[in-house]
Amino acid sequence: MSKPVVAVVGRPNVGKSTLFNALAGERISIVKDTPGVTRDRIYADAEWLNHGFTLIDTGGIEPDTKDIILSQMREQAQIAIDTADVILFLTDVHQGVQDADAKVADMLRKSQKPVLLVVNKVDNFEKYMADVYEFYNLGIGDPIPISASSKLGLGDMLEQLVSYFPQSNREEEEDERPKIAVVGKPNVGKSSLINRLTGKNRVIVSDIAGTTRDAIDTDIRFNGKEYVFIDTAGLRRKSKIKEELERFSIIRAVTAIERSDAVIIVIDAVEGVTEQDAKIAGIAHERGKGIIIAVNKWDAIEKNDRSVAEYTDNIRRILSFMPYAEITFISALSGQRLNKLFPLIDMVIENNSMRIATGVLNEILMEAVALQQPPSDKGRRLKIYYMTQVAVKPPTFVIFVNDKKLMHFSYTRYLENRIRESFGFRGTALKFIIRERKGDGK
Repeated sequence: MSKPVVAVVGRPNVGKSTLFNALAGERISIVKDTPGVTRDRIYADAEWLNHGFTLIDTGGIEPDTKDIILSQMREQAQIAIDTADVILFLTDVHQGVQDADAKVADMLRKSQKPVLLVVNKVDNFEKYMADVYEFYNLGIGDPIPISASSKLGLGDMLEQLVSYFPQSNREEEEDERPKIAVVGKPNVGKSSLINRLTGKNRVIVSDIAGTTRDAIDTDIRFNGKEYVFIDTAGLRRKSKIKEELERFSIIRAVTAIERSDAVIIVIDAVEGVTEQDAKIAGIAHERGKGIIIAVNKWDAIEKNDRSVAEYTDNIRRILSFMPYAEITFISALSGQRLNKLFPLIDMVIENNSMRIATGVLNEILMEAVALQQPPSDKGRRLKIYYMTQVAVKPPTFVIFVNDKKLMHFSYTRYLENRIRESFGFRGTALKFIIRERKGDGK
């Protein structure tokens, strides 16, 4: 089930990063050690009282002139309006209400999205409450006083925040059609792919204020089965700043991937795999989705009998953290191999949801241990007691051992490879959790 998306908007130096870190906890400083995934703070998973949500930082504003700050604030606000379910509008009690705050408040008010007006740096509620009341002038609701650095008032803010989350996503729960996110950097042919699959030229929603995520879902029927394609194409706003465009496309990818069962990462065959492709692939990998890499514009490449193998090897090398991903070579323009996409989609979704009985798993485990002895350190050898599958989407396994420290990454990878040899699991990540079983001897 997709998590609500919460966007943080605010001027420079109002404490956005401090609030972001406070809400996301330790996780944000890491954004996973996945090769190819940068550690820029664009998004994080956060949780409060069993309410999970995806937090997005709508972007850095570099202080220059007031005009530039205001235009970037508007850009930020538009990203939040387009993408988020709830918007946190952060202001600074010490700086008071600024012109940029008032103008962005106008945009947010018209968006009809839930907005929480948060006044930061209120380290002493008694001392600053008179200054907090000034923010009523923005006409965007009751100001909520907090101190992100001291973590004061966050509980009250979060209580109001989660009240705007959908009570239940009944419609999505009842809609069991496969959902496929089509992601990739701008201009790789995502919109062309969707248009070709639908058989007609859809109007791609582009620079229209208030565009919602739901408006870019496309229903496609193939061989009597319905699929929902979540299209991130055409939803970047015009900007002279390359970093902002990249940030926007990554935010789009996060929200689309979150809602999907499978992800098609579209890569430009002429350009090859880029750093941004690796970032987007890393997001899909982290979230444990079924993954297909579609190399588009394959008809534009001069080929020989080794072209497919060489290109595949290159993708595997650059995206080495996801060797399980399925790769297909297509042309959205000519329609080449597009009919092969649907069987691939069905396969990766099925594998992403596959369950293996504990008894069968442990037969594979015993055979693997017999073939390659577990590692040892300083005379103490790793003992593996048993393994069980505890979840799907992605398939998640718990391995019980005598000492977690002895379970080297390479041995976990060896066991993963043995499981894949036996059951396939093509197109999906596998997750392993190592637990110690207490009370056992040496």
